Amino acid sequence: MTLPVRHEQGSAVWDPFREFQDLYDRMGRLWQTAVPGGGGLAGQAWAPPADLEETDDAYLLEVDLPGVKKDDIRVELNAGELSVHGEIEEKERTGVLRHRTRRTGRFDCRVTLPQDTDEEHISAELADGVLTVTVPKAQKAKPRRIEITG
Repeated sequence: MTLPVRHEQGSAVWDPFREFQDLYDRMGRLWQTAVPGGGGLAGQAWAPPADLEETDDAYLLEVDLPGVKKDDIRVELNAGELSVHGEIEEKERTGVLRHRTRRTGRFDCRVTLPQDTDEEHISAELADGVLTVTVPKAQKAKPRRIEITG
């Protein structure tokens, strides 16, 4: 494997890795302004950890929301996009906070659903800090075996 060679351009040394870092930084700034919650700037919604699983009968969206009450969560369906949003309130503290890794504020999780879903029978359940949204597949979309005769 060959490595890039540093070339002298006047008195400055050309560094291709610095150019990649500059491009990465510019793309990050673009992402922050273009995608809701993509940048994590103050006041913007953040996305909680989530998994989307496809089974034979349904799509399952599992969103980690530890400590959030079901009344503080909204699950909505709009034009084939399933969204889960709400807000985690800042806990009132009596002492000095020395270390923090928990997120607070508005959260937003969005998933575009395939066309083979039964939007009338979507259900959501919150148990043990995990919100599970079940989106059944439409009957016509389920695979079925066709017998061959003759």
